[in-house]
Amino acid sequence: MARKKNETETELTFEEAMKRLEEVVNRLESGDIPLEEAIMLYQEGMKLSRICGLKLEAIEAQITQLLEEDGQLKQKPFRPEGEV
Repeated sequence: MARKKNETETELTFEEAMKRLEEVVNRLESGDIPLEEAIMLYQEGMKLSRICGLKLEAIEAQITQLLEEDGQLKQKPFRPEGEV
């Protein structure tokens, strides 16, 4: 069964999600917050991390490399180093 996307996932840009994730991490690292707030921030951070990962995967799928083979340029799907 396909997972339904949360509204936040479709509304946030990658940059917005990363900025908020940095804010959450900084707040958690300060250590000066009540346990309940820390748990909520941790959960939000995990969701933001997943959003960023999904957006990066989608962008990666769109990237195409141009390679020269036999004197002609050919398109090839992008694969990060170490990925088969």
